[in-house]
Amino acid sequence: MSTYKPLGNRILIQAVGEADEVTKGGLIIPDSAKEKPQKAEILAVGPGKLNEDGTRQPMEVAVGQKILYAKYAGTEVDGDDDAELMVIREEDVLAIVED
Repeated sequence: MSTYKPLGNRILIQAVGEADEVTKGGLIIPDSAKEKPQKAEILAVGPGKLNEDGTRQPMEVAVGQKILYAKYAGTEVDGDDDAELMVIREEDVLAIVED
């Protein structure tokens, strides 16, 4: 079982939701043309950015929150049970989603 602990101002996320498979007009979208969802749940957060004076800047997000993130952000990593996980920087978070 793999465990990831993000460093600095990085966040481990897992996308929620599925990409559309059919357009509103009824056309089937192939896997290569599907856009990945940009909504995710935070699984782990790093300790925060280290400032030049040696202090840590606290993270504005927390584990369990749902977020919207930038389209081309982050690095994909493989999780257990074929879960697709991604590590992004805090500045790539566009918004916190409140249900």
